[in-house]
Amino acid sequence: MAHAICARRIAGATILAASVAGCAGTPPTPAVTADSVFINGKVVTVDARSSVVQALAVKDGKFIAVGTTGSVMAHAGPATRIIDLKGRTVIPGLADSHLHAVGGGPGIDLSATRSLAQLLGKVSEAAKAATPGEVLVSNSDWHEAQLKEQRLPTADELETAAPGVPVILVRGGHSYFLNNTALAKYGITTATPVPPGGSIPRAASGRLTGELTGNAKRLAALPPAPPISLATLEAQQRKLNEYGLTSIRIPGTTVAAYRQFQQLRDSGKATVRYSILFRPAGLADFRSSIVDAGIKQGEGDEWVKVWGIKISVDGGFEGGRMTRPYEGAMGKGGTYYGLQTIPQTVFDEYVAEINSAGWRAAVHAVGDAGVDQTLQGFEKANAEHDLTHAGWTIEHAFITRPDQYPRIRAMNLRLSVQDHLYLAAPVLKRYWGAERAARVTPLKTYLEQGFILAGGTDSPVIPVNPFWAMYHFLTRDTISDGVYGADEAVSSRDAVLRLMTVNSATLTDEAAIKGSIEAGKLADFVVLSADYLNIPAAEVKDLTALATYVGGQEVYRAAAF
Repeated sequence: MAHAICARRIAGATILAASVAGCAGTPPTPAVTADSVFINGKVVTVDARSSVVQALAVKDGKFIAVGTTGSVMAHAGPATRIIDLKGRTVIPGLADSHLHAVGGGPGIDLSATRSLAQLLGKVSEAAKAATPGEVLVSNSDWHEAQLKEQRLPTADELETAAPGVPVILVRGGHSYFLNNTALAKYGITTATPVPPGGSIPRAASGRLTGELTGNAKRLAALPPAPPISLATLEAQQRKLNEYGLTSIRIPGTTVAAYRQFQQLRDSGKATVRYSILFRPAGLADFRSSIVDAGIKQGEGDEWVKVWGIKISVDGGFEGGRMTRPYEGAMGKGGTYYGLQTIPQTVFDEYVAEINSAGWRAAVHAVGDAGVDQTLQGFEKANAEHDLTHAGWTIEHAFITRPDQYPRIRAMNLRLSVQDHLYLAAPVLKRYWGAERAARVTPLKTYLEQGFILAGGTDSPVIPVNPFWAMYHFLTRDTISDGVYGADEAVSSRDAVLRLMTVNSATLTDEAAIKGSIEAGKLADFVVLSADYLNIPAAEVKDLTALATYVGGQEVYRAAAF
């Protein structure tokens, strides 16, 4: 080695400090001196050659060198921090291409419940502490598939747990579950007209189950959520950084929330990079709140950037719109095909104006009929103004058909995919049948089609852990019901890692500045608890971040590092 190194211990990590005093010899001054170098590691770069190297150097928030320990050490000067990775694996900072929020919140926390008794117990505890007139609301990061019974609570069961106290369980982004008191409070009865694009299910007895799906949720207005403060955003960032997440794409928020993310950046406290999609209430709202407000497509910087507009055409697990009816009780005798949340003509007009205004859209489409509607609207908009180079995107694409693939490719559309099946598999099998459930998010097929794919979780609908998503993509295993569609598992560790790194950067038009460990790119990277490339697939779900760096700055460190 060209110069001597002195070792010292700081906060549990070995840092080799190159210094003039106390070491034999004086290191030569390199042409470009790094702020820090990381040596003796296994650095999975995710570059075009899928290179794996030993070391990296960082200066002014960017990588300046990647290669062997010897070559990178040439960038070490007297003030350079030198971190010995001791063989640990380093990957680019992880990205989630579809993340609404970290999870949790001020409502009833059902995320750790594993039986109906536990869930109802949580509701009962909250009811005993409720103030007069209070409407109890749950956090949304739970699903009946996590429960031993793998079913939802009924309105009657929720009433027994919280007699006389209105309860609304929020699950994911598409369903509410009310007790009898809440149904009465909002005047919802068996005579209530079902809104277009919504559902108010009944039990076999004819009684309301308490569920409101899709546009029917509007019948029960939730109490105003407490305002999100910068302190709350900082706490959410810390949680994301703990998982190795350094970039997220928020699929549908408000202008007010966008301004908060800008404030977070301007305060110097941002440790996550945000890509923002707005979700106007409709065409008129798009014009007034976005266009007339002077917000521009693509505005921003590497911390907070505007991606485009989010629209939904169908529901979620209970409402993904299909060309074949649902199975069993959900199929209602072969008459239920899911929910269309926006008429085709209205959707066509909306996306055409978005396109002509110089914006782009990402459309939530779960079922194949929802994808049909999306493609029709996109094709009409494309006929007026070319959108093939703008990165328009379909979000989710659970169920698709081969005849749709040439149309997706013709418009150069991108797909944002998530691991919903990992959590919700048995419920989706009950709704759609085993054959369709096994084809949910056919990742291998999408890769073979050459689509641009970016991975994520849809948190808080699905837990935020990116390693669970990677594990599911690699194995097609599920939490509670074994492997679904084994032929859609992606065996390539590199391909799956790309979904959560450079592919997400491509989706946000930022692959030139982030998503891989290469000289000139933003120094966002993660030190892992184990060797992602070589551990058994079953252990991928147990990976953790030992340390997370954003712009070369450590934003999270585990005690084990």
